[in-house]
Amino acid sequence: MGIRPARAIRDINKVAWTRYSRSKPRKSYIKAMPHQDLQQFRMGVRKEDYDLFLDLEAQGDVILRDNTIESARQTANKLLEKSIPTGYYFIVRVFPHHVIRENKMIAGAGADRLQKGMRQSFGRPTDKAARVDAGKALFTVHTYKQYEELIKTALNRARRKLSGTFKIIKKDGKAG
Repeated sequence: MGIRPARAIRDINKVAWTRYSRSKPRKSYIKAMPHQDLQQFRMGVRKEDYDLFLDLEAQGDVILRDNTIESARQTANKLLEKSIPTGYYFIVRVFPHHVIRENKMIAGAGADRLQKGMRQSFGRPTDKAARVDAGKALFTVHTYKQYEELIKTALNRARRKLSGTFKIIKKDGKAG
């Protein structure tokens, strides 16, 4: 079995049972934290003279898995690294805190003797996700005005990897 579809975990109104404590493990709801796919949050070269900021902003509330964010990040960063290696600074604005739990069921012949159905179905942690609220930026790119079309192309490629609706917001100004 592969990864469950996004519609299985996208209800953002539910309470997140994600408490995990290293110092007081008995207080944890989650006993073992799943691995994290998203490792890099800042890419490119940080400069003070960038005059254009572009945000990839969520239009509605959505939950995004960390592997989805990582895929979108790699897609955008690959184009930017190839085209303008020292002309941008790319920031991932969200961190995947939300732990996704699944009540795994065994399927196949004879599996009915091993299942307990929905009895005590808290589930085991399988993945991490980030909750993104409407109007919050997922990615931010600092660059120069001459590279605006290239950055928009990179963010559009990243947007295709994400569920939900996102919009590119342009902001002028100096870094600082």
